[in-house]
Amino acid sequence: MRFVFLALAIWGAIHPMYYFISWFQANGWDIMAMVDAWHVNAATSGLVWDLTIAAIALTLWVIVETIRTKEWLRLIAIPATFCIGVSCGLPLYLFLRSKPA
Repeated sequence: MRFVFLALAIWGAIHPMYYFISWFQANGWDIMAMVDAWHVNAATSGLVWDLTIAAIALTLWVIVETIRTKEWLRLIAIPATFCIGVSCGLPLYLFLRSKPA
């Protein structure tokens, strides 16, 4: 399963980033315009909040487990989550967490 998590982390980084970069190329590199686009209707706002809450839950989990285990490299999942997305951060954390003892 470890390498399945790694493959999902890579896919979760590349696939969404393709759409983000395509959007920026078409609409300019204005992050606030993208945030406005995320809230264009109730369905997209719901997805934004769903992913935001999932990202916060994942961040808390990563922090608590990192403090407990002292495996500091696992903290890399937090910027991966907020800079790329939960689709990258969660499988990346699971990959790092499943490291053989």
